[in-house]
Amino acid sequence: MQVHPQGPRRSESVEKKMKYAIVESGGKQYKAVEGETIAVDRLPVDAGDEVKLEHVLLLADGDQFSVGTPFVNGIEALASVVEHFRGDKVLAFRYSPKKRIRVHRGHRQEYTRLMIESIGKTGETKKKARAEKKPVETRTAEVQIEADDLVKIEGIGPKVAEALKVAGIVTFAQLAESSVEDIQKIMTEAGLKMMNPEGWIEQAKLAAKGDWKGFEKLQEKLVAGRKAAPAKKPAEKKPAAKPAKKK
Repeated sequence: MQVHPQGPRRSESVEKKMKYAIVESGGKQYKAVEGETIAVDRLPVDAGDEVKLEHVLLLADGDQFSVGTPFVNGIEALASVVEHFRGDKVLAFRYSPKKRIRVHRGHRQEYTRLMIESIGKTGETKKKARAEKKPVETRTAEVQIEADDLVKIEGIGPKVAEALKVAGIVTFAQLAESSVEDIQKIMTEAGLKMMNPEGWIEQAKLAAKGDWKGFEKLQEKLVAGRKAAPAKKPAEKKPAAKPAKKK
């Protein structure tokens, strides 16, 4: 549903009680109500400027009406420029079959939105002061996390520790709560694809608890952060085949 630039219409009972004026701008007539906006043809002004609409054709104040001939003397409307905008596109198609004319054009009218500040006698109209909304101050508690020395973990060097720091992992507890897939993704993005973080999380869990004895025992079983593969048993030597007896 298209909405007219001037906004929705009011009931007649409400219109009789309020103060409004019919003003002229750019050869067109507009209904100006204090505290509301109107959209007029674009004016050569900037947003925030004040505009005086001195061509008042009619002034209504409750049940009292003043009709101008053509304008009401000594009455003006003070407005402030809210914005400039463009209206809906209007399509025009010109068709002439015998002359082979096919013209398809579009147009969007330029408008200026005005806020009507006050309506009254010339020189006495003033801009109404509006209460400024104060921004709500929101204070967020800054939580400082003390970083752990992740290099203590077998398999983590300075480059790996820096990559984890960039990803937001700076403590043993954070590393312990991470999954192997997440750590592998961080390593891949940092260009450290060859790293295997399988043993890092187990070490981080013990370090986060403060179980340093278990931490040291686990590291004795690890090689470059991974569990050492069980040693292969030497292959059993098969007995040499006995030479066949001569008959």
